[in-house]
Amino acid sequence: MAYRLSPLLTGGLLSALLAIRGTPSPTEVTLNDNREPAGRLHGGVLTLRLEVRTGTWRPEGPDGLAAEVAAFAEEGGALQVPGPLVRVPVGTTVHATVRNTLRVPVTIYGFGERRGLAGDTVVIAPDEAHAFRFSATTPGSFYYAGRTTHGPGPLFTRNQEDSQLNGAIVVDPPEGAGAVPDRVFLISLWVRVDSTKPSGIAKGLMTLNGRSWPHTERIEVAQGDSLHWRVLNLTNLPHPMHLHGFYFQLRGRGDGVRYDRLAPAERRLAVTEAVPPGGAMELAWAPTRPGNWIFHCHMAAHITPTALLDASKRYPEVARRGAGGPHAMHAPPGTAAGSGPMAHAMGGLVLGIHVRPRGATVRAGGEPRRLRLLIRSLPDVYGPYAGYGYVLGGSPEEAVADRLTVPGPLLVLERGVPVAITLVNQSHEPAAVHWHGIELESFPDGVPGWSGRPGDLLPAVAPHDSLTVRFTPPRAGTFMYHSHFNEFQQIGSGLYGPIVVMEPGARYDSTTDRVLLFSDGGPTLSPIKGPFPPTLLNGQRQPAPIELRAGVRYRLRLINIHTDDPVALTLTDEHGPVAWRPIAKDGADLPASQATARPAELRFLPGEIHDVEFVPRAAGTLRLTYRTPPLGRRPALPATTVLVRVR
Repeated sequence: MAYRLSPLLTGGLLSALLAIRGTPSPTEVTLNDNREPAGRLHGGVLTLRLEVRTGTWRPEGPDGLAAEVAAFAEEGGALQVPGPLVRVPVGTTVHATVRNTLRVPVTIYGFGERRGLAGDTVVIAPDEAHAFRFSATTPGSFYYAGRTTHGPGPLFTRNQEDSQLNGAIVVDPPEGAGAVPDRVFLISLWVRVDSTKPSGIAKGLMTLNGRSWPHTERIEVAQGDSLHWRVLNLTNLPHPMHLHGFYFQLRGRGDGVRYDRLAPAERRLAVTEAVPPGGAMELAWAPTRPGNWIFHCHMAAHITPTALLDASKRYPEVARRGAGGPHAMHAPPGTAAGSGPMAHAMGGLVLGIHVRPRGATVRAGGEPRRLRLLIRSLPDVYGPYAGYGYVLGGSPEEAVADRLTVPGPLLVLERGVPVAITLVNQSHEPAAVHWHGIELESFPDGVPGWSGRPGDLLPAVAPHDSLTVRFTPPRAGTFMYHSHFNEFQQIGSGLYGPIVVMEPGARYDSTTDRVLLFSDGGPTLSPIKGPFPPTLLNGQRQPAPIELRAGVRYRLRLINIHTDDPVALTLTDEHGPVAWRPIAKDGADLPASQATARPAELRFLPGEIHDVEFVPRAAGTLRLTYRTPPLGRRPALPATTVLVRVR
């Protein structure tokens, strides 16, 4: 149903939520890059005076559409989205005063000895102020927030006029912020749900520090720089944040109440890490190769062009028969990252990173192993909707023009051995391939119109054309490849496949090394109201039983390449979950302290990869059960159980 406006935006303040493009407003919201701390710090006490006011927010640049929102400001200063950064050394006493200038009450969260949603909350009446006092005793990343709407649901279900009442609180450890300047990125959501729209969304966007791609900040760094980032999620959805081309080291995690700083021995590597609602993560990484890269949410709906305020950017039309051929579809327009339809269109939760070269780039030599990967589409695979698939050149499937393989073929590569993969586009629209988790040069990374360097950007592969990309996998582990063009349709309908990189001289043995890849069984027609496709395991809606032998050590490579959905799975016997041992995350080995036996249960988000070791102890029947749990407004989908027969 359509969202009902609160009194905040009525009574003559502004009659419409969206302003006309370029229309001036008495109060413009400043976009806050979270670099400058607010308030006055003296003698171990931070004095901070904030106001809640209403202003015009332009997350899509000065010429984009605008929304009237409530926001925080320092007293007498400009409104900011996110709110002013509160940053103090551990042990600081914070004296914060918040004044409400609105015509409705505001509930304030996060300023108090008890943090987060379960902590101290205060309701401030119109034209009144409240003084907060608390001691910053725990180093970490926290938040403060406000709410003016009081419908059903917790704080993070705010989605319109009060959705930008958010700010970051950073408490630095005793050793200080360190010599490496860190960055703070806050995720927020603005959306207007409308059940009469095909997508279930009238207008909406997601932002990083108040901006939506392609207007998000460009991160300018040099090759070899040390980077330290903090990411806070002030939305009602989890966000699996994915870094292209490099690993980051997880340094800390928090939920708004508690914060765990990880000791050096506990810090693991990842390329995709989930930040839950109200959560925070702290990461460190170094861009060792120059070029253009991106850091983005791996939920496809959060990076589509429809993650924009502009109503002319509709939710992607799902491929079906229509004008332009038997299975033509709308090709997304280019964005500021490139030009024309051969550049990748994105919106929402994407940061662009420019890495300047510093010194010579070392490339692996030797004759590459050559592969051909065909990109295909067929009409009417999912009812009236097109399906997609990768086919390996030279395979029996190549000779059958209407054959798709879903998932795409397993690519078994060798660490340190160069590959040259020719992508042949036999589909009806532009396409590209991202080599997820592989540490490689920028050009082959797979984001058309962005990957590479100025003057040498990767193009999408046009229909009836081909492109050869080259890279040398430097690490053995589990990875994947998938579309990075029109992801919401192409990934949901088949453009993905697994990669296993072996150590030199090792051979892949499919009897003891099993890939379990979870994906969508077709396109999602609406992320709000469905219908939602079933979960596939290795391309099957109801897989055949899995055959194992007692006493044999198995490696299970678990991959989630859903467009938007988490997967919750368990491996059980008649007594409950059996035991397995996690050994790697995103292709990187886990620290010894984390590679320990535990119950065989896992919940993971799109873009995440887990390797576990499992030894069945006795003959019998186990059950692998997996389901899509509820997420936001989406209900849980029925669970699927696969029998695991142990002989």
